[in-house]
Amino acid sequence: QVQPVESGGGLVQAGDSLRLSCVAAGRTFSNYAMGWFRQAPGKERENVAAISWSGENSIVAESVKGRFTISRDNAKNTVYLQINNLQPADTAVYYCAAANTVGATTRSSSYIYWGKGTLVTVSS
Repeated sequence: QVQPVESGGGLVQAGDSLRLSCVAAGRTFSNYAMGWFRQAPGKERENVAAISWSGENSIVAESVKGRFTISRDNAKNTVYLQINNLQPADTAVYYCAAANTVGATTRSSSYIYWGKGTLVTVSS
């Protein structure tokens, strides 16, 4: 079992960069694929990136490809989401979650442990 806790959100301007961090307390962090999701006001939650247990494989949503990068450091029980060239459309609560798989997956139903989220607000 792991408990993800996100950090790094805030108010930024369009064009800025942010790195979100997610520390997942628990001895078995490396057993889980991890993912980042976001939910904008009035919209459904969507997966933006996922990474396998080892970090060797990752998936980034087409809508953010080229600007979002996911990575992990199993020694630190941490997964990161680097976001470059932020746009107002990126405004959302960003959630980190652990999946019951070892391979990267975008399927929300595979994620069993969720953080409470960190808010990213991008002003134009």
